[in-house]
Amino acid sequence: MNTINEYLSLAEFESIIFGNNKVSISDAVLNRVNESFNFLKEFSGNKVIYGVNTGFGPMAQYRIKESDQIQLQYNLIRSHSSGTGKPLSPVCAKAAILARLNTLSLGNSGVHPSVIHLMAELINRDITPLIFEHGGVGASGDLVQLSHLALVLIGEGEVFYKGDRRPTQEVFEIEGLKPIQVEIREGLALINGTSVMTGIGVVNVHHANKLLDWSLKASCAINELVQAYDDHFSEELNQTKRHKGQQEVAQRMRQNLSDSTLIRKREDHLYSGENTEEIFKEKVQEYYSLRCVPQILGPVLETINNVASILEDEFNSANDNPIIDVKNKHVYHGGNFHGDYISLEMDKLKIVITKLTMLAERQLNYLLNSKINEILPPFVNLGTLGFNFGMQGVQFTATSTTAESQMLSNPMYVHSIPNNNDNQDIVSMGTNAAVITSKVIENSFEVLAIELITIVQAIDYLVQKDQISSVTKKWYDDIRNIIPTFKEDQVMYPFVQKVKDYLINS
Repeated sequence: MNTINEYLSLAEFESIIFGNNKVSISDAVLNRVNESFNFLKEFSGNKVIYGVNTGFGPMAQYRIKESDQIQLQYNLIRSHSSGTGKPLSPVCAKAAILARLNTLSLGNSGVHPSVIHLMAELINRDITPLIFEHGGVGASGDLVQLSHLALVLIGEGEVFYKGDRRPTQEVFEIEGLKPIQVEIREGLALINGTSVMTGIGVVNVHHANKLLDWSLKASCAINELVQAYDDHFSEELNQTKRHKGQQEVAQRMRQNLSDSTLIRKREDHLYSGENTEEIFKEKVQEYYSLRCVPQILGPVLETINNVASILEDEFNSANDNPIIDVKNKHVYHGGNFHGDYISLEMDKLKIVITKLTMLAERQLNYLLNSKINEILPPFVNLGTLGFNFGMQGVQFTATSTTAESQMLSNPMYVHSIPNNNDNQDIVSMGTNAAVITSKVIENSFEVLAIELITIVQAIDYLVQKDQISSVTKKWYDDIRNIIPTFKEDQVMYPFVQKVKDYLINS
């Protein structure tokens, strides 16, 4: 059980989303939220407060009479529930609920405590709103996507429940849940923030860390296959460059390969003084995709860590407008809903994941091209050359998928288009950035699945399974349980999908 209190760590956030931990609301949070609600209700009585007694956006110049103010909030939610495209995955929708719940718990939004309670119930009962990928420009927050969450909270719209897409009202009746009764500004408070892009961002970072780990494992295994020298990931070499990410990647490679009997030391061979030939039979050093792994994956590691830090700051921040300040008894109007921080970080993340994917594609090409590696048959074909095809067919998929990610890595951060009668004259496109990043991440899992199948085929061809490191042997065995060694051609797509699922879920 995780208690929503003063600060929610990224690890706690992930334990709720991926570990299905339950959430509870502390008394301190309920008191804080209630105090904010009561203050705003009293404070706004004879003042002009945006979204309480005014219209929205460019319509803010219009006063809303008191008798219409509650209906105004319902109008806002219903009119902005206008998303299109594919639904977000339930895990991304759940992450969006948690991000919004934590933000509203800060007491800067003036919502009624019933909102907090119902959002917690949705998380704990694994009821996730139907939220579409398309609709948010990420400036006045994720208005459209968060409206779909708000729509569920008022008992309307649709949800995913026990694997099915069902009407909210029907599921609430089954679970004995009651919709919120909108009070002073629940509509605006629920939809005016960065919680969808942030929730998707947390899911992206979780998977990006897995991709980094798998890329490291694959890189180490290929170094084993070719019996590479160990100096390119040595502490001595990598400490001469001051980047912490590079040093950590090299350290993880050393740990990964610590009990491999295939990795060699340069001093035992090329430094022995016994090499007298004019043209060396052995490679003096490996191709960049094998030798420069710390330098390539180091920036990936550091970027993932920085993105994680920004996300943690965001879902622990008030990203509302206006901001309710009970302590100073004031309401501040501004732009905390603007998603530039998340938009930029998602663009950075998709760039480094694309580079990680490019590394995997080049390593795959190295294994498949016998003229380059000089130790494996073409396409790691364990059957009859010319008659069988080995991994030839799946290379096309890996190449195509990598190319798509390269195209998708163009930044959303600088693709602002003014809208909302030019009230929103510069926007972040943060949710678009997060959604596209999730696509790049999925692509990367597909390419790595193909690479790892190729690696285990290569290990079998070279009869090395008793010499590889214990780390490599573990995942070698796991993948062999999915796809046994093959010489004859077979339909590959079910195996690629199963290995992809293994990489994501293990």
